[in-house]
This record gives sequence, C-alpha cells and structure tokens, in this order.
Amino acid sequence: MKIVIAPDSFKGSLTSQEAADTIAKSFLKIFPQAEIEKIPLSDGGEGTTQILINATKGKIYSEFVTSPIGEKINTNYGILGDRKTAVIEMAAASGLSLVPIEKRNPLFTTTFGTGELIKAALNKGCRKFIIGMGDSATTDAGAGLAQALGVKLLTEENQEIPLGGIGLKKLQRIDISNIDKRILESEITVACDVNNPLTGPSGTASVYSVQKGASKDDVKKLELYLINFAEVVKRDLGKEIQSVPHSGAAGGLAAGLLAFFDAQLKSGFEVVSNILNFPERIKDADLVITGEGKIDAQTLKGKTPIEVAKIAGENNIPVIAIAGIIGDGADKCLKAGIEAIFSLTSKKTGTEKTLEKAKLLLAGVSEDIAKKFKKGMLFGVDVTQSILIVKK
Repeated sequence: MKIVIAPDSFKGSLTSQEAADTIAKSFLKIFPQAEIEKIPLSDGGEGTTQILINATKGKIYSEFVTSPIGEKINTNYGILGDRKTAVIEMAAASGLSLVPIEKRNPLFTTTFGTGELIKAALNKGCRKFIIGMGDSATTDAGAGLAQALGVKLLTEENQEIPLGGIGLKKLQRIDISNIDKRILESEITVACDVNNPLTGPSGTASVYSVQKGASKDDVKKLELYLINFAEVVKRDLGKEIQSVPHSGAAGGLAAGLLAFFDAQLKSGFEVVSNILNFPERIKDADLVITGEGKIDAQTLKGKTPIEVAKIAGENNIPVIAIAGIIGDGADKCLKAGIEAIFSLTSKKTGTEKTLEKAKLLLAGVSEDIAKKFKKGMLFGVDVTQSILIVKK
C-alpha cells in the first residue's frame, strides 16, 4: 500500500514539512508496512521558498529590506539549485505577520520591500524569478515593488505618489524610463494562491482587504484607487489588468507584476507541483492525505487541498483532508473531489488551543483517520462524498 502525505502549512502553527512528518508518523503506527511518501506542498504562500529550495538543493540568502510599514527588517529569499532562479515569497518582506495588529491598514502598507528582494537576487545574477503570493499586508497593486525597481509613479504635480494603497489615488502617470533594465531581461512567474481579479465584487479590495485591517469605508476607497491604477496602466502601458484571473493575488501585486514586467500569472499550486513532479509521484498511490490551516469556500479558489484532489481524481485516488479550522463553504470541497474533511478544532478545543497544540492534535486526528481507513469506514456505504466529517 502506498500513502502520499501532501499537506500545505497549518498557518501559525506547523510548516508543511512538520505537518507531513506528523501525519506520516501516525499512519505508520497503523500501517507499519505501508510505503509512505511525504510531499510537503504550497500554493505560493507561506513555505514556498523552503519547499522549493529543499527539492532542488538550492540556498537561502538573507537581506535587509523595507517592511510593509517602512521599517528595516532582515528577511530571506532563495535561489534554486540551478543558481539562476530566485524564489521570493512576497510575505517575507510584505506579509501581514510583519505588521502589528494595531498598525494594519492596507491604505498605508507597501510592497517596496519585495521589490528590494528582487533587486538583491538580480545582483546575484538571477534572471528567472518565482514570486509567491499569499499572506500579504498590502493592497497597493505592486506599486511599491515597482518603485523599488525604478518605475516612477507620478502625481498630477509630477511628484512620486506616496507608498501604500492610498498612493494609487493620486496616480496620474507612469514613467518606466528609469526601470532596472535587468528585470526586463528576466522571466517572472507569479505563483498565485487565489484566482480573484483585481477589481469588482470578487476583487482583491472587496474580498481580502478587511482581513488586512481595512474598514468598510477603506474597502470602497481602495476599490476606486485600484480602478484608477488599472486605467492609468491601460493608458500608459497598453495593458488591461482589471479582470485578468489571479491579478488580485496579494493585494493586486500580481496585477502590478503583469503590468510592469510582463510576468506570467499562474496557479501557485501548479508552479510548485510541477517543480516537485507531484502528478507523477502520486499516480500509484492508494490514498492521499492533504490539508491546511483552514478549509472553507476560499479553498475552491486554487488552494492546495482542492488542487491535490483534482490531480488525485484523475487517477481515481481517494483524498482525505485535515483542516485546522473548517469554515463556511467547506462542504463544497467535498463535492469537488475530497472524500472527507477532519478538523483539529472543536467547541472544546477552540482556536487558540488548536494553535498551541497543533502538532499533538494533528497526530491524534491522523491516527484516527488511519484506523477508520483500515476498518473501511471512510468509503462506500458508511461515508459518501456528500458527508462532511468533523473531528469532535
């Protein structure tokens, strides 16, 4: 029997590697003779760099850059084993975890530091980039990143716009004459964790800016500012970016990378999966276990568990998912190919306790799943794809 363990990270508690190790250990207790293959995954967010560095025998580098709120921080990026391809998580320089709760406001947070990471990799000779979206603190459409690389974003008075989403309000003209020419010689792949467009009801401001600290009034303002940005881009650069799938990833950073640098916007899971050769590695599996910190309606928009289920489904391999938290809309994931979903939380444990004891809880839930699988309780007449299993 071959069992593939392929989780994303459980944000705030376990990396994807730690999650895979924990699940595998529990399954081996019940299936000591099984072939267990661990394939830690990412959809472009937290953990992408380390996963790809491990897989290609690359190297991690550190750099001082500008945080989302303008402070200097020491952070990391990676260069793959080919010594030509840089892997940069935007969250490492412009992520929400870098901003204290009381200072979170996407009107004022910037992606400037992510641009500085790109510049550092350019200085090391990289001309290929994989830039991971996800976990952003920003809604500036990559304006800060562009400014760090020499793009001039100008007001009506011919002054540089201020950093942050609020700067897009004043944008009247784009001047790329001083852009770092090395970036124009580069190939940029944007690993997007969501497929939302830049603007509209499912756009980045409407869907994600509240969790970054925006008020309802701020959301309306940011939407208008992003529309202005898109209109100036269309006029000055000749590119339509508003409705492009994935363009809303990371507060519109994906749209900015498309606009300024002709980047390719791809599913983050697809990018990581292809480098890891994931589809081939699971073809002969009897069961796949996946999971992440939260499974809900957003999981359907390109998150790891649902993408794992799609690939496994092509080979008729059953998939069980484990979530730190099960949210609204998770039942739709069952209809999209996941056989069952187990949660680490219950009314008794609560979210805080789950974060503190995630490894212990994951081990227990994983062992319980293994026992049920051994007894044949997860499939057939006992459990169908229309049933959501929640660990109590």
